[in-house]
Amino acid sequence: MAPRASWKGYLKLSLVSCPVRLYPATSASERISFNQLHKKTHNRINMKPVDPELGLVERSDLVKGYEYEDKQYIIIDDADLEAVKIESNHTMNIEAFVDEHSVDVIYQDAPYYLAPDGAMAEETFAVLREAMRKSGKLAIARLVLSSRERVVTIGARENGMFVCTLRNPNEVRGTAEYFGNIPAGNPDPEMLELAEALIKQKETTFDPKNYEDRYEIALMAMIREKLKGHKPIIAAAPERGNVINLMDALKASLSQSAKPPAKSKSKADEGTKPAAKGSSAKGAAAAAKENPLKANLLKAVGKSKA
Repeated sequence: MAPRASWKGYLKLSLVSCPVRLYPATSASERISFNQLHKKTHNRINMKPVDPELGLVERSDLVKGYEYEDKQYIIIDDADLEAVKIESNHTMNIEAFVDEHSVDVIYQDAPYYLAPDGAMAEETFAVLREAMRKSGKLAIARLVLSSRERVVTIGARENGMFVCTLRNPNEVRGTAEYFGNIPAGNPDPEMLELAEALIKQKETTFDPKNYEDRYEIALMAMIREKLKGHKPIIAAAPERGNVINLMDALKASLSQSAKPPAKSKSKADEGTKPAAKGSSAKGAAAAAKENPLKANLLKAVGKSKA
């Protein structure tokens, strides 16, 4: 079954335009969802519209209303909405182009795929797509989705294009309320170097397949066990790390990836004499007392190197 388009219209750049179709790029159909049931009958509960005066009412009797004052509404019908016609109802008019990485991720909302609508549109569509691909630019346009005008970015993706709706600036909260009281600080250079080393060791190429939803998998496993009549095994809560000394934690993290599997001496151990009994404990205590943060960083770095 062919996917259903969320929007049909025209993609327009100056005097050049072509018919296009917009499709959702994501789906929630694979997510586990639950229904509300009555606890005794296990019958599924139906949500029905109720008027506080009339009781249960038919959905055909419902209308839209805008609350302009407390409990005061003006009725808005389909004819009123149809009268609000703007160009972006049926046309994505490209207004500008920006660098691919210049759109702040906090403004990015929902992704869509854009495809030509019919064979006659394919040539124009391909020209616009390849021009954006070669220039490394994203187009900025507008369209109406769900009775609301949305600003979107458009870019080349494989043989088609992608569209990402953007949040309105009024929807994005400022940072002052959350970050205003956080001091800028002046991190210890050694701790900063250890943290950077830890980041370097964990660098990789992002592949979403490596980051499956572990909760969803565990949830489905529990459901299968219940279907078999088994009592679900309650997993023990993971231990929370008691991070007291950041320097120690960083050193330990780096040592995890650097430490050889066998019990072999490190270069640092080969160049030093055996420590006196209790000296390591005293050294750790001294390091923690001097700078707990630095000690945890050193530990974290050591763990990552293992």
